Amino acid sequence: MSQVEKENPRVLFVPTASGDSSQYITYFYEAFNQLACEPHHLSLFNPPKRVSLEEYVLSHDVIYVGGGNTKNLLVLWKAWGLDVIMRKAWEKGIVLAGTSAGSLCWFEQGITDSLPHALTVLDGLGFLPGSNCPHYNDESERRPSYQTFIQSGEIKSGVAQDQCVALHYRGTDLYQALISQPNQCAYDVFFDGEKVVERLIAAEKIG
Repeated sequence: MSQVEKENPRVLFVPTASGDSSQYITYFYEAFNQLACEPHHLSLFNPPKRVSLEEYVLSHDVIYVGGGNTKNLLVLWKAWGLDVIMRKAWEKGIVLAGTSAGSLCWFEQGITDSLPHALTVLDGLGFLPGSNCPHYNDESERRPSYQTFIQSGEIKSGVAQDQCVALHYRGTDLYQALISQPNQCAYDVFFDGEKVVERLIAAEKIG
């Protein structure tokens, strides 16, 4: 909440990627009701009725996107025009955040397990340059797959983060990496013409 200059910011949870899981929504309220904020959520299966979708989304100070199926998230957002609204939110200075699908959706590209039995390259919203790979250390196929896609040119160079790492951007520039557990890392990952290189990103411990 320190990124918002308000004592009681309005926080919007968007659980589209989980199919608006009721349990996920409950977990969100249980966690955020303990913080100095005003929590809300957005369900595309039960959208706001008294105001437009755009008005509702843009009335918040922070938008937090949950994990799940990134492909489904992007398809639904585009069908509802929420991709355009999210860009308006970003340009307005609303803090955009998220985990897993809620991380890679903001980038030009990412790798996803949205399709069964395979990791594939997926185009994101393109707010942030390059590609993103969450779950870098906790899902065994993520790291080698990401590097293979980068080396083959199927995906752009980008940033990867271990399970307990947050990437903090200001505009389109990576400002800092934050870790909540020891031995967790973030990396710049790129092809130097001969091999794929992982360059460690300095991270600050929080919590």
